[in-house]
Formats: sequence, structure tokens, C-alpha cells
Amino acid sequence: MAKILSQDEIDALLTTVSSSSQSESYDENLEGDKLHSVIAYDFKHPNRVSKDQIRTLENMHDNFAGHYGSSLSTILRTIVDVDLVSVDQITYSEFAMSIVTPSCTYTFSAEPLEALCMVDFNPTLTFSFIDRMFGGAGKILENERELTGIERSIMTRLSNSLYKDLEQAWENIVQINVKQNSFETNPQFIQIVPPGETVVVVSFQIKLFQSTGLLTICYPYVSLEPIMNKLSGQNWIDATKKKNLDSDRDINEANLMNIEAQLNAVLLKTNMRMKDFLKLKDGDVIPSSKKINQPVDLFINRRRKFTANPGLSGKKKAVQVVTVDENLVEETYND
Repeated sequence: MAKILSQDEIDALLTTVSSSSQSESYDENLEGDKLHSVIAYDFKHPNRVSKDQIRTLENMHDNFAGHYGSSLSTILRTIVDVDLVSVDQITYSEFAMSIVTPSCTYTFSAEPLEALCMVDFNPTLTFSFIDRMFGGAGKILENERELTGIERSIMTRLSNSLYKDLEQAWENIVQINVKQNSFETNPQFIQIVPPGETVVVVSFQIKLFQSTGLLTICYPYVSLEPIMNKLSGQNWIDATKKKNLDSDRDINEANLMNIEAQLNAVLLKTNMRMKDFLKLKDGDVIPSSKKINQPVDLFINRRRKFTANPGLSGKKKAVQVVTVDENLVEETYND
């Protein structure tokens, strides 16, 4: 005969089942959290550039995107949007395989960076630029071909503008001098570093009317290695502040240049009684304690600032500044 469970026994059994299921669920979640916390590391692609340095490169090239967008808008006579997409570190072989053939790729040197760098214009973007430069609306061309001589000269003008904006973007980190080295339509023929070498690839998205294309700049790690210590967030902030201070100083100096100042050269200084002063007439000689070969005092806005030698400049009377007397700036001159 089957045993009939009491209500207390049924409640105890349900409580046991519920607690065991919660324990299993907790163990599964704990194991899942442990699995999610594990990050795979690829020894073939080591991260040689830290996150802080990547962030500095992002800030720097974000500024470059704004400047180059303005330059392209001026050259193409229409609004061009340039947006930073990403800053990645990959191998050079992976970067070379990502470039479309035929391409519009330039290599350039950026002293004091040692290795050659690359910049690649996507074919869709290239032909949109060319169409716009010849009076079109920047339409998208379906066919992909190598550039003619005239088209290459057009793209060289755009690349030269890129180099100038790139120098301006780098000036807070290091002063670089960008010079174009070569032009190539097949990226497989360009070997600026070994295939397995790490490179930093900066990608931009450029929008012109209805067409959109990628602009890519490639920096080999060996070129960035000597200045890696400068690619820090704090160094970027300090350099930006210094640039702002220098800019403010230039503005203040330019404003001060337009201020007029009264200049007086005191040739004679002596004591005289009033009755003798009232008797002065043409031809009278006033004796002075200062010898003729001694310098005279030069006052700026009634404050003594310089000492000078009196003389002539052509047919005009003049004085030549000899010294700046910082200790006597508080002495004033009264008419």
C-alpha cells in the first residue's frame, strides 16, 4: 500500500527541490561569468601600442579629420565630411591585402619618423574627387581602372593638402616634415616593412554628395617607436595647453604693436632760479653738468627706460639706444 505524505512532508520536499535548483543555477551563472572574463591573447598579433597611446592617436587624427575636411571643401568647392572611423594595429600583410587593386596609394616620409608611411584613397573616393574637379557632381563610377596622367596630377594636389594638414595635426607631439616618396596602383609592389611587422592603421570615412569612401593612413610601428613616450594623454594635454598659451601670447603681442607711446630724450637737466629763467633770450647758453659724450636718458610714456647717445640720422637729429635700464623704470619725466 502506497504511503500518503503529510502536508509537512510535502512542503519539506518542495523546499529541498527549490534550493537545489537555485544552487545549480548559481553554479551555472558563476561558470558563465568565469568564461566571459577570459580574454584570448593572440601571440602572432601582439598589442605593441597601449590603449592610452591609441587614444592619443585618435584625438590627434580626429583634429586632422576636421582640418582636412575644410581643405577638401575649399578645393572641391562643396561640403566634404571627413570622419575618423578607427585606429587599429595589425600586421602589414593584413593591411596590404585590404587595399583594393588598382589603388591610389602614396608612400611618404615624415622626418624625424624613420620608416616610410602610406596613405591610400579608395577607388570610389578617388573617381568621385576627379569627377568633381572636372565640373561634375562627384558621381560614383562603376568601372575601376588605373589613373591617367591628368588624373594623377589632380590626386597629387589633394595628397599635398593632406600632408600639410597632417604636419599640423602632429605638431603637438613632434614636428614632422612630410615629403611624398612614390605613387603606386598595386599595393602588392609596396614593401615599406616586412609582412609580419606591426603597423598602426588610421581609417577615415569621407562623404562627397552621394558617394562614400575610405581614406587610410598606415604608420609602421618602427617609425612610431622612438616617440612612443610622447604618445601619452598627459603629454597631449600639456602640449595643447602650451600651444594655446603661445597663441594667446602672439595675439597679445599683435595687439600691443598698435599702441602709440610717447618717447622723450632729455638732453639737459639743470637747476635754475626763476628770475634767471625769465631773463633768458635767444643766444643765451645754459650750462649743464652732463658732458657731450655721456648718454642721455630716454623716457617712454614719462618713465625712464633706456639710455641713448645723441647724434644724427641723415639730416635729422636722433638718439641711439645703448642700454635698457631696468632699475630706473619708476623714475618719471615731467614737462
